[in-house]
Amino acid sequence: MRISHKLEQSHKENDIPTFSFEFFVPKTSQGVQNLYDRMDRMYNVNPQFIDVTWNAGGRLSNLTTDIVQTAQSVLGLETCMHLTCTNMPVDLIDKALKEAYDSGCQNILALRGDPPVEGGEWTAVEGGFQHAKDLVKYIRNKYGNHFDIGVAAYPEGHPEETDIDLLIGFLKEKIDAGADFIITQMFYDAENFIEWCQKLRDQDINVPIIPGIMPISTYASFKRRSTWCEIKVPEEFENKLLANKDDDQLVRKIGTELVAEMCSKLINSGFVKHLHFYTMNLEKSSIMVLEKLGLINSNEQTQNNTEALPWRKSLNPNRNSETVRPIFWKNRKYSYITRTQDWDEFPNGRWGDPNSAAFGDVELFTSGLLRQSSKRCIELWGEPKNFKDVSQLVVKYLQGEVNSLPWSDTPITAEIDSIKNELIEINQNGILTINSQPRVNGEPSNHPAFGWGPKDGFVYQKQYLEFLMPKSKILKLISKIELINKPFNLSTNQKDNFNYLTYFAIDFNDDLITNSKDDSANAVTWGIFPGQEVLQPTIVEKVSFLAWKDEVFRIAEEWSGIFEDGSDSKNTIKTIINDYALVNIVDNDYVGESKIFDLLKQL
Repeated sequence: MRISHKLEQSHKENDIPTFSFEFFVPKTSQGVQNLYDRMDRMYNVNPQFIDVTWNAGGRLSNLTTDIVQTAQSVLGLETCMHLTCTNMPVDLIDKALKEAYDSGCQNILALRGDPPVEGGEWTAVEGGFQHAKDLVKYIRNKYGNHFDIGVAAYPEGHPEETDIDLLIGFLKEKIDAGADFIITQMFYDAENFIEWCQKLRDQDINVPIIPGIMPISTYASFKRRSTWCEIKVPEEFENKLLANKDDDQLVRKIGTELVAEMCSKLINSGFVKHLHFYTMNLEKSSIMVLEKLGLINSNEQTQNNTEALPWRKSLNPNRNSETVRPIFWKNRKYSYITRTQDWDEFPNGRWGDPNSAAFGDVELFTSGLLRQSSKRCIELWGEPKNFKDVSQLVVKYLQGEVNSLPWSDTPITAEIDSIKNELIEINQNGILTINSQPRVNGEPSNHPAFGWGPKDGFVYQKQYLEFLMPKSKILKLISKIELINKPFNLSTNQKDNFNYLTYFAIDFNDDLITNSKDDSANAVTWGIFPGQEVLQPTIVEKVSFLAWKDEVFRIAEEWSGIFEDGSDSKNTIKTIINDYALVNIVDNDYVGESKIFDLLKQL
């Protein structure tokens, strides 16, 4: 959605100020991964959009468009892509715009760009644009109204031009060329900014003015950034921060109070309804300011209960009709989106033909399924020497002490609270849980842990558990499932036959055992909403489970690969690959007593 339209809609529905975050492109692949994790967490405080800077120094890699694609398609974040004229001939600009368009991005921040790092005047490359207004015109002429186009503004002057009135004239030219909104450079002088906003309105510049807010985390960074941007620092800021400059924690606390007070003045002026935070790829400082302003609270950084579906919906237009996903990728949305990104069919809103050969192969993941460097893997998960160490790692994850696992990209949520003790117990007794959900029988659609979809609805879930267990116990497990599914009926003197529990079990060598039909899809989550058909957004079925099995064992292979040959850690994980099977069980009786945990305790 276009930013100007989104803000107009949001402020019309609710007069509460809104906010957004800016991120820059990291220099390393692990930095990019860490940024995705941070963006994913910050999604939960409900920013209106994020923006991603163009690669620093005008480097010509495609990292910016890659991050925009991931944010838009995988993370479901409305995204604005910076695009500069620096080192950008028209063919590269066209390529960047096409990639943004294809990802579903509808917002561009059109910038001239910075002069060379080594000094000297800024000059356009051959075949490039001289001014940001020329880039604005080009985008508008080529793409019509598809993109919202933002431009930069400088309330306290620019290093190359200190005349504010002249800069406002240049800004007016960019607006007249087709720009839809303004994002300003950082500042700390609220009164000066408010006066500047009045000058813009006097010049008939009536698009949204979005102030760029730079939180204060340390005194050194505060001085460095304010000096580099040549902005005025109010005496109050300087005095309070300087007096405590050696105490980073106190500086951040004081900085939060000063910046929050500044933001309140901006909002009360009537010129500002939206705040744009320069995060510097950090999380805490921006969140602290927002909390101080009362725009979020700590409890909001959990599950966002206004989700349309129980999984994060992609904003890529090619996936607009998608309303069903296999549950196996509940905590691995990156790999699921990658597997299916080239599909051109989501028939009837379904995730695709269950027999489709288009379901992406695990080999698509050339950069690795773990998505972490070897060093980072060890930092996150240690060096397990035996099976007990691996099971204890899962327990720590369930207790919220670890934010991810090799097979789970996301932190644990409140959804599992009702079954957490049982999950911990079975992990301590030789079974490694991969994925789970408790049964839910008609909870309101605004429930803090289970809610999704429109208001005034009710949601349902079958209990689901997926785990790795020794292959030697599979037959015993199946025999006990059969006893549950064929109980003795005293009134008829014979065994009933109802699949209370359906299951899939498969090992690394593809030996599959199941009591499910090959072509069946078992809905394990559904919702009932006024005036709509029943929504069934999460399913279990065979073809996707087989694809997921490849991923699980490949993840384990990659994990073992970070350890030396012959080490206890490598041998432990290799043993899990060779001697364990991947199993999932669905309890189709979502009304009666839960059966899965009692079943596993018997083993």
